[in-house]
Amino acid sequence: LPDKLYIALKFKKNVGQWPNFKNPQTFNEKIQWLKHNYRDPLMTKCADKVGVRDYVKEKIGEEYLVPIIGIYNSVDEIDFDKLPEKFVAKVNWGSGQNIIVTDKSKLDINDAKQKLKNWMKPESNHYYNFLEWVYKDIEPKIIIEEYIEENSDSPVCDYKFFCYDGKPVYMYIAVDSFNYSIMRINYYDCEFNQLPLVKHYPNTSQPLSKPILWDKMIEISKILSRNFPFVRVDFYINNNELKIGELTFYPGNGTDPFEPREWDYKFGSYLNLE
Repeated sequence: LPDKLYIALKFKKNVGQWPNFKNPQTFNEKIQWLKHNYRDPLMTKCADKVGVRDYVKEKIGEEYLVPIIGIYNSVDEIDFDKLPEKFVAKVNWGSGQNIIVTDKSKLDINDAKQKLKNWMKPESNHYYNFLEWVYKDIEPKIIIEEYIEENSDSPVCDYKFFCYDGKPVYMYIAVDSFNYSIMRINYYDCEFNQLPLVKHYPNTSQPLSKPILWDKMIEISKILSRNFPFVRVDFYINNNELKIGELTFYPGNGTDPFEPREWDYKFGSYLNLE
């Protein structure tokens, strides 16, 4: 199928209506426009979970990077016996393709190897499934990182800022983000007012406190997003230290419905395609 038709069919299936390519107005429509029209090699570098580390180091310093245990060209290079009891294994061109290990003694190593092998195959590249251009030319690698946890009593949270031309406008906190079956998400503006919005995952049952290092996350989001018309800057907090998760250019592939739908227009109003 032609790219534009393929994108339109995916969009209709998930969002429930056809995208407006000629005059996109919503956030999801504008993400589709960027996928089809906008080509900046820096986006490919920053979508690569290996390449983005150089960008982060240059812009804000390597102390904001999650410590790496190893980077591998194939599963066969990994010596699982030498890995720590807790770690995270992922591929550098994936999204949601993570193996979270909190107790290595319970890990099915053969199953983990097979998953990683499958994720390294060309057909696993998100470009071929969703036409997410930034992934197309990434050379696949496996990354094993240290396991990040805020403290022993708290669930792991992600802090994700929607940034437009260097300005963070909205964000969300994902609670229990390493377990999609129980994950909850709350959306906020950058004054930490919760938005009446649900997108893909339900809200938490209880209000969340304003995270520590909030002002620092805002400051860093501005720096890392300055070169892009849109990017989502993702953070973790580890032992009161801020770490960069990744830079995301097409959240939810631009096909996650907003509830209520007016927020699709509000998020989209800040994305200037001119």
